[in-house]
Amino acid sequence: MKKLAISILLTLVTIVAAGCGSAADQKSLKIGIRGSESRTWEFVKEQAAKQGLAIELVQFNANVNPNTVLLEGEIDANAFQHVAFLDQFNTKNNSEIVPVGSTIIAPLGIYSDKYKKIEEIPDGAKIALPNDDSNWGRSLLLLQEAGLIKVVDNFDGFGGQDKIKENPKKLEIVPVDPATTPRVMKDVAASIINNGTAVEAGFLLKDSIFHESKTAKPYINVIATTKQNENREELKKLVAVYQSKEVSDFITQTYKGNYIPTQVTVEELKNFKDAFKSKP
Repeated sequence: MKKLAISILLTLVTIVAAGCGSAADQKSLKIGIRGSESRTWEFVKEQAAKQGLAIELVQFNANVNPNTVLLEGEIDANAFQHVAFLDQFNTKNNSEIVPVGSTIIAPLGIYSDKYKKIEEIPDGAKIALPNDDSNWGRSLLLLQEAGLIKVVDNFDGFGGQDKIKENPKKLEIVPVDPATTPRVMKDVAASIINNGTAVEAGFLLKDSIFHESKTAKPYINVIATTKQNENREELKKLVAVYQSKEVSDFITQTYKGNYIPTQVTVEELKNFKDAFKSKP
């Protein structure tokens, strides 16, 4: 009887230990996102679960910077920004948040309810654009690609009136809060609208009269984390899931061309400023 009791006790200890080990070994990540890509991330969450990776999605509104939350250790990674925005945040905050994988390009577009072609925009017209530094600079590159202005020779990707070298049509640049760029269309000749904002406002990329292509490299969106966590196996698995054919097909079909899936190396992401060197 004594031997039987010891045997049962050892079995129970083994079961409890095994259960604890299973919980400790469970792979999980807490990812901070914003609303415009929530459908994609719900699908990513489903795909990751099939591979034994549990994802908890934390939604943030425009009043909360997921980079700050990441630095505070409340989440493991975030996915809401392009590399130029991330670089600006790191510079301003002396932080070291790094990209671990690319997700999408959300092409910036010029939208107008008055003109159907970029060539129709008249001299002296008002052009609204987002007033945050990185998207302001991105908008200037887009206007340059459209043949409306030229930026300075040493352009660094960030915006401001002083970054315009040539403005032959004497366009009036009107910086506004990014969220209001769709609403001000009635007051300007054209408005440059961030893709996520355009989607929320009911626009498709094909509705724009011009959208970026060559200028997009610095604006590839990324999954980002802190420097000390960049080699976590869970994050590598997450990137692989996001860049899978299943997720790429889902993005293409769901967003009807507004978001373009991308697969570039982390090295390319970190060297994004090289894209500015070839600008005229």
